[in-house]
Amino acid sequence: MGTELRHKENSAWLEISTEARNERTLDLDKRTTLEILTALNDEDRLAPEAVRGILQTMAGLVDAAADSVQNGGRVHYFGAGTSGRLGVLDAAELKPTFNLPDNIVIAHHAGGADALVRAVENVEDSWEAGAEAASDVQSGDIVVGIAASGRTPYVGGALTAGRERGAVTALIACATDPQLGPLADFVLAADTGPEALAGSTRLKAGTAQKLMLNGFSTALMIKLGRTWSNLMVSMVATNQKLRSRTVRILMEATGENEERCREALQSADGELKVALTAMLSGAVTTEARDALEATFGNVRSATAALIKRAR
Repeated sequence: MGTELRHKENSAWLEISTEARNERTLDLDKRTTLEILTALNDEDRLAPEAVRGILQTMAGLVDAAADSVQNGGRVHYFGAGTSGRLGVLDAAELKPTFNLPDNIVIAHHAGGADALVRAVENVEDSWEAGAEAASDVQSGDIVVGIAASGRTPYVGGALTAGRERGAVTALIACATDPQLGPLADFVLAADTGPEALAGSTRLKAGTAQKLMLNGFSTALMIKLGRTWSNLMVSMVATNQKLRSRTVRILMEATGENEERCREALQSADGELKVALTAMLSGAVTTEARDALEATFGNVRSATAALIKRAR
């Protein structure tokens, strides 16, 4: 299948929706500044609705990824240009927000670090580079290709190599019937249509991709128990602002006053999850920490186990 797609890629230009001209903005350069901004905003508003159409498929991908991570697997993002940068951004934010250990969600960007801050020509056109970037993918991992057009060779190479290595594969795209779709077990094709500025997929296609990545990774973290209710109880408090936030979160979660919550955090060595589990269950700090370790850090499960044990 990979060989067939590569041949197709190297043939005549394929008409895809992300590259088409937008009939609604043909006079874009004649408009006033406010009219230009309004036109861009009108197009941007189409992105969330396009994403809503792929949520059922995304739910399946989230469940597969949660199962993978719980069994020692990893999630890999592969992308080039704007798509790759969005993958890097999403992966980078999981550590401070959810205290996710390194090397679980990994972003691979065509061209490496240099391509993050400046355009590097031709790096996205190499199927072989994508395959090489996926050389550390293992059986049971999740490989997510990100390509607005659904046809980027670098992403195709990564998806092919990932599948050959036994990974579950997924494609995030913004085109109807994306060319690389046959290489993916989960195809998240949120068709955003032609851009206001033809071919500039940093616009609403980029917005849709960010929505899909944010939705996928946030839902994954929730399924992995790295939240409690709708609170970020796993975040890393690395500065005064975040340390103050942990106190507020504990107050919100327990209904206790600030002094009591500060005492609980001090007893838990500043670990919000431990303090929260101890306060919710009535257990001592050491018991709360042990219960969290036994439930893979899931506050709700740890609390329920401690309450059941105390009965």
